[in-house]
Amino acid sequence: MQNRQPPTPSHAYDTDFNAPTDLFAAAAEADARAGFIMKTYLYLFCSIALLVAIETAIFAAVGAENMVRMVSGVLGTSQFSWLVVLGLFMVVSWVANMWAQNSTSSAIQHAGLGLYIAAMSIILIPLLSLAGTAVIMSAATTTAGLFAMLTLAVFITRKDFSFMRTFLIFGGLAALGLIGTSIVFQFSLGPIFTYAMIAFMCCYILYDTSNVMHHYRTSQHVAAALALFASVVMLFWYILQLFLNRE
Repeated sequence: MQNRQPPTPSHAYDTDFNAPTDLFAAAAEADARAGFIMKTYLYLFCSIALLVAIETAIFAAVGAENMVRMVSGVLGTSQFSWLVVLGLFMVVSWVANMWAQNSTSSAIQHAGLGLYIAAMSIILIPLLSLAGTAVIMSAATTTAGLFAMLTLAVFITRKDFSFMRTFLIFGGLAALGLIGTSIVFQFSLGPIFTYAMIAFMCCYILYDTSNVMHHYRTSQHVAAALALFASVVMLFWYILQLFLNRE
């Protein structure tokens, strides 16, 4: 799971007045704010569509049964294999987030988002290889429904959930510690942990969505989309895991 820090506003400085040339979304004109929000969610939906296309292409080229054998061969040799994967994913996530928040280069911002999509497409393969199409669709539908309800709740109430920052940071570290311990000592965290992580990712969606409304600058649509994408995909991960455990 990605250990993401709250967004750090980029500063595009005017050469004459040394002041930011773009405003936070909450303080921007209505047109600029609406344009920023539309761009953010357009990038989010395009990122999800690209992830689906990548996974579909991978499984079409390799085949589900071959994918299961490949994943078992790579990760089944040692309990530390998943620790290596988790560590690499955290490093890649940190790099992608830093690139997406770059204030001087649009190309670097897009590269950060692309890097994170590629990383997520790899991380999802083991779980997707165990699930049938019906289970995947059920998990995707549930994820979309929860995301829509949480998004509407924030946009209707206009509440700022930035107060959740400390809870999310320490909760994420605790979850990573539990996951790492379960891998090393080879025990299952069980359905209670899965339910807790679903609730945790719902909190992250509330937090990220309120940041879109209040704490990102109008030029930071790529970074905002990456934050939302990360939360949505991780929510899908745990919902899919819950459905698989029930079967």
